[in-house]
Amino acid sequence: MKTTVLAAALLVATFGLAPLVAQASPSDTATVPQDQSRSDNVPPPQNIPYPGTMKVHVDATDVDHRIFTVHESIPVKAGPMYLLYPQWIPGDHEPSGPIDKVASLVIRANGKVLTWKRDKYNVYAFHIDVPAGASSIDVDFQVLTAQKRSEGPIRMTPEMLDLAWSKVSMYPAGYYTRQIMTEPSVTVPAGWKIGSALRPQSQQGDTTNFKPISYVDLVDSPVIAGKYFKRIELDPGSKLTPMYLDVIADAPKDLVISPEAMKALHTIPAQYHKLYGAFHFNHYDFLLWLSDKMSGKGLEHHRSSEDGTGADFFTKWNLKTPHDLLTHELNHSWDGKYRRPADLWTPNFNVPMGDSLLWVYEGQTQFWGNVMAVRTGLENTQTGLDKLAYVAATYDMGRPGLLSWRTIEDTTNDPVMAQRAPLAYRNYQGSEDYYSAGQLIWLAVDAKLRALSHDKHSLDDFARGFFGVDPGAWNINTYTFQDVVSELNKIQPYDWSTFLRTRLDGHQKVTDGIAAEGWKLVYTDKQSDVIKALMAEYHIKGIDLTYSVGFSTSGKGSLRDVLWNGPAFKAGLAPGMTIVAVDGQEFNADNMKQAVKNAQNSSAPITLMVKNFDEYKTIKIDYHGGLKYPHLVRVKGTPDYLSQLYAVKK
Repeated sequence: MKTTVLAAALLVATFGLAPLVAQASPSDTATVPQDQSRSDNVPPPQNIPYPGTMKVHVDATDVDHRIFTVHESIPVKAGPMYLLYPQWIPGDHEPSGPIDKVASLVIRANGKVLTWKRDKYNVYAFHIDVPAGASSIDVDFQVLTAQKRSEGPIRMTPEMLDLAWSKVSMYPAGYYTRQIMTEPSVTVPAGWKIGSALRPQSQQGDTTNFKPISYVDLVDSPVIAGKYFKRIELDPGSKLTPMYLDVIADAPKDLVISPEAMKALHTIPAQYHKLYGAFHFNHYDFLLWLSDKMSGKGLEHHRSSEDGTGADFFTKWNLKTPHDLLTHELNHSWDGKYRRPADLWTPNFNVPMGDSLLWVYEGQTQFWGNVMAVRTGLENTQTGLDKLAYVAATYDMGRPGLLSWRTIEDTTNDPVMAQRAPLAYRNYQGSEDYYSAGQLIWLAVDAKLRALSHDKHSLDDFARGFFGVDPGAWNINTYTFQDVVSELNKIQPYDWSTFLRTRLDGHQKVTDGIAAEGWKLVYTDKQSDVIKALMAEYHIKGIDLTYSVGFSTSGKGSLRDVLWNGPAFKAGLAPGMTIVAVDGQEFNADNMKQAVKNAQNSSAPITLMVKNFDEYKTIKIDYHGGLKYPHLVRVKGTPDYLSQLYAVKK
């Protein structure tokens, strides 16, 4: 289609759209384009002391507009320099620094405004020329946080905020971040209280000045603040390293913690000490927010974790509900923060990270997060088993792509590739399967250790030997794949490299650990309490028929996912369609489930009326297997390693 001059002008004037311009062919050009370097001009980091201390102050009082206002004072020398805004954030495993949220950047030296220019090939780097005679620069900018969830996570509400220093600071290029000392401070709304692994040095009104700390540790030490705040010391009076639960909430009623929940929370320090035998922090703070306004979150740090969940986390507490958020993020203090994959360590926050060992970093943490939720009493054993059944079913039936074209290790690239964006066919494309598939791989390792050693050794031994070394050390101790294999061989000699690589690089199910632990995955027509609780927690009013008909829906019939090559897929269903009617009746969860039940005793297909864009059509699914939901059952006559795994350590 051709675009006239008038039409092009209208497109630009009315919609701001650039007109289509005919491109000259190579034969029409007078010269041939020359290859040009595309590298940026940012100096590489060097492991040398930074001259002076960087001061970072954040005004976090504008919660109505959800704006952080930042002022930094940075010691400098005259001449050209670059400021960097953090791009690669530890724990995100991707270049997620929200540079698009930065506004009104002004840089001054001796009171005069300096001209800054963003690097041509690096949008996170800002070049300035420091004038002669200037010993420091003042950097002022704002961070305009999301106003609605479609713009990103909500990080400020009228009752609370979550301040991540990586989002509200810039730092000088050319140095390892551990060599840059900082003096951080924050001002919060009047009367609000704060929680952080940072410790205050002084207080002036609502401004807290924290003790000096290196920039790498500052970024690793976020701050939460809230109108309604409670601080609980876990395991008070013990000789263990202090641990605290800092809680902010939407309302005072949400801070009421039941005796049952409190008892479980107090067991966390002792159970983790029994697992690892050492702490790699001088104190630890869970930074927990209970909110239906601020976005949920789980992000690990060395001496703290950001843990965001629903407002009713404590008020609707019961042991049938999954409560592994805290145990997962705490586990990362050992696995991910102290002991860190070698390719995930970087000298600053703008050198790309490598994610190849996330099946250890996240996979084994997923394993221990679920196990420790039971050992600490945050969940009961049945809840742990039901959660494991759901994970096992996912890799028994619900990830056909891993059996045909993709490997588990390749999914460690997903944070960079997809950055957790929605996928059309998640079950076939794969999506960060190193978490749960990694969990199952480590379950198989546990079973193999027990079997080879006649139940003398288990993954507990690996945890203590690999992650529990050097008690009290608070640094970063990197590891490689070979280090993992070597530690396993110390515990129990075996061809662990092949054992792991077969599962990481092959196209086989990774559910064999279930049987090796003495249990069996089965499917019944009854949904487990855990899945019901999860759907309630995340306000999911739809239905999950993944393991029967092969799809899941919202409460209004919109298809969330369709299992690749499952019965529904083969009949013509696809994500994005909406089921309007089932077997001649208006769609709802009860009618859909009843149709699946009816088809079990009939040769007639399940008939759906489906809307696809503005088109309505009838789709018939030839499925007669009934409802199917995953459960675990004991295999009689085999060792019950799984019950030993979940048992509380005395």
